[in-house]
Amino acid sequence: MIVLTALIGLILNFATPAFAMDAFPIGPQPSLTPGSLCTTPDAYRYPEKIRYCNRNVESKLKDDIVKRYDATFGYRVGSIGRQNFKIDHYIPLCMGGSNAESNLWPQHPTVYAITDPIEPLLCNKMAKGELSQAEAIRLIKLVKNDLSQASKMLQSLQAI
Repeated sequence: MIVLTALIGLILNFATPAFAMDAFPIGPQPSLTPGSLCTTPDAYRYPEKIRYCNRNVESKLKDDIVKRYDATFGYRVGSIGRQNFKIDHYIPLCMGGSNAESNLWPQHPTVYAITDPIEPLLCNKMAKGELSQAEAIRLIKLVKNDLSQASKMLQSLQAI
């Protein structure tokens, strides 16, 4: 965690790493982003017939999410610049996640550089019937809530 804090601090050119950690979330906040599944599917995927929603998040909702995270938790996503963040699906669409506000949060590149490589690997395992939706969601939540788990998980998934 200390290394991650220092890295984020360097990337944002802040005086102290602790200050950088307060500037944006390094994981979704459960009170605003508990995660939610697709309820109005555009398709069904994988052997489990997982409900799949096409990507559909309006700009206003993205802006509202940033404002809510900043106001509720004291982050400074809005002042850092919206262009420096993506609005991430906590439960990825490929795992049956929804486009609802309860599944979205502002994610900085230093965070998604760590988590994004894991998502397609998990979804590929679901597509092959090697991993259930429930297990894939458990694993992606684990990583998005504890970035220190990412390297070990990535190695495990690539070895299978």
